[in-house]
Amino acid sequence: MDNGSKTLHGYEKMEFYAPEKLEALEKHYRAILEIIGEDSTREGLELTPSRVAKSIQFLTQGYDLDPREILLSAKFKEDYREMVIVKDIEVFSLCEHHMIPFIGKAHVGYIPNGYITGLSKIARVVEVYSRRLQVQERLTSQIKDAIQQALNPLGVAVVIEARHLCMSMRGVQKQSAVTTTSDFTGAFRRMETRAEFISLINNKLH
Repeated sequence: MDNGSKTLHGYEKMEFYAPEKLEALEKHYRAILEIIGEDSTREGLELTPSRVAKSIQFLTQGYDLDPREILLSAKFKEDYREMVIVKDIEVFSLCEHHMIPFIGKAHVGYIPNGYITGLSKIARVVEVYSRRLQVQERLTSQIKDAIQQALNPLGVAVVIEARHLCMSMRGVQKQSAVTTTSDFTGAFRRMETRAEFISLINNKLH
């Protein structure tokens, strides 16, 4: 990925994309504009194919990253065997059926078994899997599996709540519908442990 910078109107603009993919993507997006009846050469759309080509690479950059390696990069020995929870992690992803966003929050917990990982790495795992074409059900399970495989904890819990714009903007057009998915391993399969996790992610500190 190119991490070059450009100075534009007095500020430095950072761009991350694969230049070798840019030309092909631009060509296809320009064709799409023409097919839907637009003039891709008019002033407002002249640079749109390039912008969208860079945007889609950013929104799908998760394919180039390994969540397991992210967790292992900050894996530490620690004799702690209570819940570690990172909640309200923002989720922005693209539904693989319509390539329309779904937006929400992920709540992730695990019970260490001799090892912990950096808290930011949990959020990074959510980010990596979100930056792929997704369905919410798979996203939930992938986050759980990555943590389970990298840390071998006593249990992992993942809950995601999201609004799907493919339901709001098209189809049934239900603006207030929220989808909740969950997946659990190990200790979190016990009713009392799961109930404690759900209670903690629902509690507000302020």
